[in-house]
Amino acid sequence: MPVKIRLQRHGKKGKPFYWVVAADSRSKRDGKFLEKLGIYNPNTNPATIDINVDNSVKWLQNGAQPTDTARAILSYKGVLLKHHLLGGVRKGALTEEQVEEKFNAWVEEKEKAVQSKRDGLSKAEADAKAKALEAEKEFSDKRAAAALPEEEAVEEVAEEVAETAEAVAEETTAVEEPAKEEAAEPEEKAEEAAPAAEASKEEE
Repeated sequence: MPVKIRLQRHGKKGKPFYWVVAADSRSKRDGKFLEKLGIYNPNTNPATIDINVDNSVKWLQNGAQPTDTARAILSYKGVLLKHHLLGGVRKGALTEEQVEEKFNAWVEEKEKAVQSKRDGLSKAEADAKAKALEAEKEFSDKRAAAALPEEEAVEEVAEEVAETAEAVAEETTAVEEPAKEEAAEPEEKAEEAAPAAEASKEEE
């Protein structure tokens, strides 16, 4: 029976994750499988991959054929490298200790590369947050600076209105005072005219 190492889809709509499985090539994609070899989650950055290296190597040695995506995942985790090195052991070119040593050295280098990528991503994320905060602060400062002239303009208008009201009040006062004086003059004339009238009556 031909065996394939392939991905079996799980998860929800829009956020899938996959099992890496060894399955009969005639079975359905998400159907029965012979063995679960690991998981692949592309929703994280970098992608999360967890593979059982030894079991995957055994399936490759037994003739299982990986799909293109599964081959890329196995290569990323060093499964194909170990399979190649073990081929050298069968030919007598290498010992198992040398294989383990080379494989472990490769794994360490890979882990360093992945960790540096994670550090770079976290640094980029921190820089993006800092830039966003700086831009927000700049916008707030500009908004506050734009609000100040408006407040000053309102204060100027209020002062002008107060000055206009005072000027109107002064004009009203200036108009009322002559009117009062004019109203007072006839009364004074009447008072002056009354003794004169009495004196004329006495003469008569």
